[in-house]
Amino acid sequence: MGPVLILVIVVIVIVAVAALLYNGLVTKRNQIDEALGQIEVQLKRRHDLIPNLVDAVKGYMNFEKSVLENVTAARANAVAAGSQGPAQQAQAENALTGALRSLFAVVENYPELKANQNVLELQEQLTTTENQISFSRQHYNATVLDYNNSIQTIPAVLVAGPLGFTKREFFDAEPEAAEVPKVDLSLS
Repeated sequence: MGPVLILVIVVIVIVAVAALLYNGLVTKRNQIDEALGQIEVQLKRRHDLIPNLVDAVKGYMNFEKSVLENVTAARANAVAAGSQGPAQQAQAENALTGALRSLFAVVENYPELKANQNVLELQEQLTTTENQISFSRQHYNATVLDYNNSIQTIPAVLVAGPLGFTKREFFDAEPEAAEVPKVDLSLS
């Protein structure tokens, strides 16, 4: 074999490897976009349920208007943050989670509200949605980790940088979720 043939084979192998790396990175980037879309679907469901819950408890909570206003404002901020990227969206969603926790704590003080079937149903739907959001965040973060590892390791790093593949942000959980809950099983 002549030197020209060897050079042609080497070039073909390099182009084939670069194409495979590029296609793999595109696939991983698309998986991130799909995973983020799943989070957005669940967050939209959450945002749609909140006004119904606020309306259901409004009549019972004449003296707790600030709690309802906080939930409504947090929801509006979370909806607006959706276009600002995962970090800002996560921060706004965490604030909304805190406002919902306050609302649920106040609901506990109203026995007739705790017994209201509509409120119970909405709380259950929100709890289910929160679980789905959590699973979606886990999937998204795992996908981002895989992608970020791929673009930062050899040989893909040689293709990723020049072709515009950049590091993606994680969808951070709320700080309260990182704390271990305290359980007291003592009998009082």
